Amino acid sequence: MIAILKKAFGFVNRLLIINLKGRVYYARKIGVKVGKNCRLYISDFGSEPFLITIGDHVTIADNTRIITHDGSNWLIRDEDGRRYTYQKVEIGSNVFIGMNCIIMPGVKISDNVIVGAGAVVTKSVPSGKIVGGNPARIIGDFENYKKRSLENYVSEKEMNRSLPYKEMVLAVASSDFKPFLSP
Repeated sequence: MIAILKKAFGFVNRLLIINLKGRVYYARKIGVKVGKNCRLYISDFGSEPFLITIGDHVTIADNTRIITHDGSNWLIRDEDGRRYTYQKVEIGSNVFIGMNCIIMPGVKISDNVIVGAGAVVTKSVPSGKIVGGNPARIIGDFENYKKRSLENYVSEKEMNRSLPYKEMVLAVASSDFKPFLSP
């Protein structure tokens, strides 16, 4: 009974900290090294948050998992006992990690990187790249994306912030759709 109460108290305490102080504060409190101007939409940093480093100006979208150990070692044991593998994960500065990504142990994501939604990052990512897929592979270049964004996407200056959010977005939303998949 006491164990159940401790677990419930821990859960409520975590929710209070996240809701009152935010996810960045919570991440730092549990040992994640987090830089400036970050947006974290996750609050689960696994069992070794102290092995995770996040640079400046980083967004990590909802449902992303950062893994710092290999649980399959549970299967490997001999007279010396079970085997363990722990590895750090480092995320550089100016990085966007889309929804539902998995960042595997030992991965370093360098600066100016975009990780597409749903990517499974099994290897380190060099600076200035866009990666996606399972397993993640390089699918683009950050500088090309930046140039295309500056030329084609709506700027903050062009948005009428005096409007309610829905109206503001509808005023600038594109009505174009992407091309159909080809067989």
